[in-house]
Formats: sequence, structure tokens, C-alpha cells
Amino acid sequence: MKYYGFNALTGENITDIDHVRQSVRDILKTPVGSRIARRTYGSLLFRMTDSADNPAFKLQLMAACYTALLRWEPRILIEKITITSPEAAQVVVDLEGTYSATGQPFSFSVPVR
Repeated sequence: MKYYGFNALTGENITDIDHVRQSVRDILKTPVGSRIARRTYGSLLFRMTDSADNPAFKLQLMAACYTALLRWEPRILIEKITITSPEAAQVVVDLEGTYSATGQPFSFSVPVR
């Protein structure tokens, strides 16, 4: 099954894994409670913005990502979530998994802070 949508930045048509990538980015960057018609949409990442960068914080980030994506993005099966900090005060979520419709593996990164 193909998913069709529009690129949020350019307005061009996108399909399948590009649509999933855009959806994942939107889910992770949308604070829960910020959508009027869908209050539970999004992730809890913004509640952790000022937390200390330590192993417990990274585990909380991974849990928040997994929970949000499990609920809101049924087209993927997440196999691995890695939290990296390439620079001070920067957090990147690296995802690996499988696109359910085709069995195609995917890997992409989402900067969240």
C-alpha cells in the first residue's frame, strides 16, 4: 500500500518512507496537549527539555519516543532507538526499524533539541 502526502516544507508529493519520516518528525516534535482537536497527539519530549544529559535522561527520551511512535505511527516497527548529543545542548534521536507495508528497513535521525 502506498501512502501519499505532501512535503510540509515544499508542498511536493511524497510517498511511503518519506511520508513516514515526515510523520515521525512531526510526532516527536509536537508536544502532547498542543493540538486542539487531538490533545493526546505528539510526544512528551518537550517536558524533558531542561533535564540533565545523563544515562537516565537518555532512557526517558527513548521511552517517550517509543511510546509516541507506537501509538501514532502504525506503519513502522521500531527496532532500535539511539539518543546522541553531537554538540552541547543538542539531542538527536536515531531510529532504525522496518517499514511494515514493504518490510523495507529504514534508518533516519530526528534532531529534537
